[in-house]
Amino acid sequence: MRKIPSLMLLFVAVSFSAIAQSKDAIIGKWLNPSGEGQIEIYKKGDKYFGKLAWMKEPNLNGKPKLDAKNPNEALQKRPLLNLEILKDFVYEDGKWTDGTIYDPKSGKNYSCNMTLKGNDVLNVRGYVGISLLGRSETFRRVK
Repeated sequence: MRKIPSLMLLFVAVSFSAIAQSKDAIIGKWLNPSGEGQIEIYKKGDKYFGKLAWMKEPNLNGKPKLDAKNPNEALQKRPLLNLEILKDFVYEDGKWTDGTIYDPKSGKNYSCNMTLKGNDVLNVRGYVGISLLGRSETFRRVK
């Protein structure tokens, strides 16, 4: 009979450590669906961010590709490589929410939520207004 309380205590301890670890499970490098780029997700304070850490073709005509589609002219000269495109995500109830994603191909920002589907698959949903009005993409963890 003494084994049951011990096993329950062990189960509770393991559960709490799994919950604590799952917040940071998103940290790492992720390959976008087209295979053209890798996003490195990292944590600053209690929020999560992501930058374009690798590009299949980082240069155009021998020069770094720039954020040319950005509507802000002052930002059009910044290189796409290492550009922070995921911002201000918070972890809540098993998903990362309330963040934004920047699409350098269109120069637009979208609201965004992210969820892990296993350890190596990340579902990224960008949307305008409500999550139903958006598009999802699947990123794969870089090993």
